[in-house]
Amino acid sequence: MRVWNTNCARKMDTRDMSEPLDAETPDITHDAFLGGRVYVHQPKHGRHRAGLDAVYLAAALPESVTGNVVDLGSGVGTAGFCAAARLSDISVTLVEIDPTVLALAADGLKDPHNAAFADRISLLEADITAKGSARHAAGLKPSMADHVIMNPPYYEADRFRASPKSARAGAHMLDERGLEPWIKTATDIIRDGGSLTVIFRADGLQELLNAFKGRFGSIDVIPLRPRPNAAATRILIRATRASKGPLRLLPGFVLHEENGSDFTAQSIAVMRNGEGLGLTSRR
Repeated sequence: MRVWNTNCARKMDTRDMSEPLDAETPDITHDAFLGGRVYVHQPKHGRHRAGLDAVYLAAALPESVTGNVVDLGSGVGTAGFCAAARLSDISVTLVEIDPTVLALAADGLKDPHNAAFADRISLLEADITAKGSARHAAGLKPSMADHVIMNPPYYEADRFRASPKSARAGAHMLDERGLEPWIKTATDIIRDGGSLTVIFRADGLQELLNAFKGRFGSIDVIPLRPRPNAAATRILIRATRASKGPLRLLPGFVLHEENGSDFTAQSIAVMRNGEGLGLTSRR
């Protein structure tokens, strides 16, 4: 186990960022989110780069959310950073197995642009898919979270090919166990009555619902459509731990205008102004 204290993170340096940070992350970019309220340090090449999915995941948390939010598979921290920037009454724990990207999250917390929320974020290096005793020893304790957010790998290794040499593959590919270990860990660490929010590919809805069975209720399914008349390519799912409430299919959101690549006014409000999606908590 390695718990990262942000006071021990590497000091943010002021050199030309075209100079390699280390051998594994040859080019680092500093990318603004939420209109500059959040800056993320991430590799330019070789690993997953955060974008719209992470911002919408954070925006799905209702305005009323308080307590400890755990971001499982946090990468460089984009969703957790955006959530903390939006919601002043939460603390955030970023959980990631890749020490290289977790070090970049630590660097991000030293960025002066993130000073407004950095002291409410902690970092934990742990394997989300490990068995219970190993997870607990790593710091993923039962009932530690009031809310969990996650953007798990989208694809199963037996359905899609990825280069085993690519560090990006681990961020995009589930192993042969699929979503089960991710949802099992979320179930373990969320207190009864706490919430789980997931962003996933739309054709994976059944996989998520199968994994939720007997664990989560009051499930809201929220489609994300690229254009008004297009089928959803992404879904947001919010659910409540140990709830018996019924499933709801909500209207969802449209990302782009009908013609061209312009974002809708609602998308601009979320991505540039840091507004939430207006979702409400359920029991």
